[in-house]
Amino acid sequence: MKQTIIDLATVRKFENLEFLAKQLVEGFITGLHQSPYHGFSVEFSEHRLYNSGESTRHIDWKVFARTDKLFVKRYEEETNLRCHLLLDISPSMFYPVETYGKVTFSALCAAAIANMLQRQRDAVGLVTFSDKVEAQTPVRSTTSHVHTLLLHLQNLISKPSPGKDTDVSGVINQIAQQIQKRSLVIIFSDMLGRNEDASGLLAALQHLKHRNHEVLLFHVTDKSTEEDFNFPDRPYVFVDIETGEEIKLQPSQVRTQYLQAMQQFKQELALKCGQYKIDFIPVDIQEPFEKVLMGYLIKRSKVK
Repeated sequence: MKQTIIDLATVRKFENLEFLAKQLVEGFITGLHQSPYHGFSVEFSEHRLYNSGESTRHIDWKVFARTDKLFVKRYEEETNLRCHLLLDISPSMFYPVETYGKVTFSALCAAAIANMLQRQRDAVGLVTFSDKVEAQTPVRSTTSHVHTLLLHLQNLISKPSPGKDTDVSGVINQIAQQIQKRSLVIIFSDMLGRNEDASGLLAALQHLKHRNHEVLLFHVTDKSTEEDFNFPDRPYVFVDIETGEEIKLQPSQVRTQYLQAMQQFKQELALKCGQYKIDFIPVDIQEPFEKVLMGYLIKRSKVK
């Protein structure tokens, strides 16, 4: 499959995330041997009066010829799926700070998935969160709605405003209570926070499953530094991006304990997600975006 290489620093500086997302999706589709997209139907619903300034694309000119009045055809889209994109914007997601790597990667992936959902006439909504819900859109399938959603993602990386803290489990529980109709919930998060533990996170994810939702978790990390602790053995000042707390040490002093703790956390998360039938996909922000798009397509094909 053709892989699209997009530098995260370029994504952050580029002023049209919607264009990048479209290019990413089109390149991805071109690389597939067979398109995964299925047909959709749009049923005619009614007319309404044309409002000055809006697009003329759906004006019914035959009605205009008969009545000398402008009416717009109104359509009711058959929505195959309702999808909620949950994007963690807590401080740790803005690491590495040079590119705001994890949140930039996640925002482009979320934008690409929104583009794919729109192509399939699926409804999509966006939630950004830290220790609380920072922003939340409705769940719709219209072009204008998706455009607005993508503009929000664009602002997120061009004018970053991280949340103050992290409460992934609390927010997921809140969202689980809010979503009334069965949906696909896609989460982009590093699942890290001062007060987070695997049991609380897993209980929140299980809450979504208990509410009959399908869940896809993209565990987003900068693998080289956050998982492998790949730092040259020289003195460093490590700064907690959420608290500002600093500690001076050489990586060799803590590497063994750090690797054990991180491996245990990730293994427990992956194991429990498997038990709860939650799709758990670890993604490294230094790798191509196609892994996320393929993960979404595989999950989408399973949702009926």
